[in-house]
Amino acid sequence: MQVKFLKSIVENLVNKQASPIIDLLTGKKNVNEFLIAKKLKLTINQTRNILYKLSDYGLVSFIRKKDKRKGWYIYFWTLNIYQSLNLLEQNLRKELEQLESQLKSRKEKRYYVCKTCSIELTEEGALLNDFICPECEKVYELSENQGVVSDLEKHLNKIKKDIGLVSSERKIEESKLEKKKEVKIKKEEKKKKEERMKKREIKRKIKEKEKKKSKHSSKKKKKPEKKKKRK
Repeated sequence: MQVKFLKSIVENLVNKQASPIIDLLTGKKNVNEFLIAKKLKLTINQTRNILYKLSDYGLVSFIRKKDKRKGWYIYFWTLNIYQSLNLLEQNLRKELEQLESQLKSRKEKRYYVCKTCSIELTEEGALLNDFICPECEKVYELSENQGVVSDLEKHLNKIKKDIGLVSSERKIEESKLEKKKEVKIKKEEKKKKEERMKKREIKRKIKEKEKKKSKHSSKKKKKPEKKKKRK
């Protein structure tokens, strides 16, 4: 299900030809761009154009390494699943708003159609033309809204269902990222603690060394008193 949603966002941003890139990046890190190009049967420049476009939206990230033999840089790509799902959810919510607006308009207003030219207008638009099509000069007919309303409602329900599924997947990925973040923070805290302990130990050893040195120096300075001879 997640792969299906990820492919959907790539299709929307680039094209259908680019969607298989999800199969190549899902569950992997730092995938060689030449391997991606080979699997997609595209040139390296075509592949890079796709990846750069996805990168602009934060859906993929890359590292680059210099080929020591050839001297050029090779890019290795990683998919950002959370950001991809987040963007898809935002787009679905925008689509939902547009559909709700259309549905409201269809229920509240009347529409007219020229069946010859397949042109549909609101009642206000038809009135401006005196209900006569300026293209073929035939009279507009009242459009049947019930079928359109039914289709819009079905589409709305599907979008709502998809939003729920995408949101659920996004929250799972968000939870994974939070756990990784916590682990990273704990590691950093542990490292800092160890560094502080090392510094304290070094300081302690320096102090002990200085203390011993000071004692040794004071012993050297002290001379034994000579006993006075009795007359």
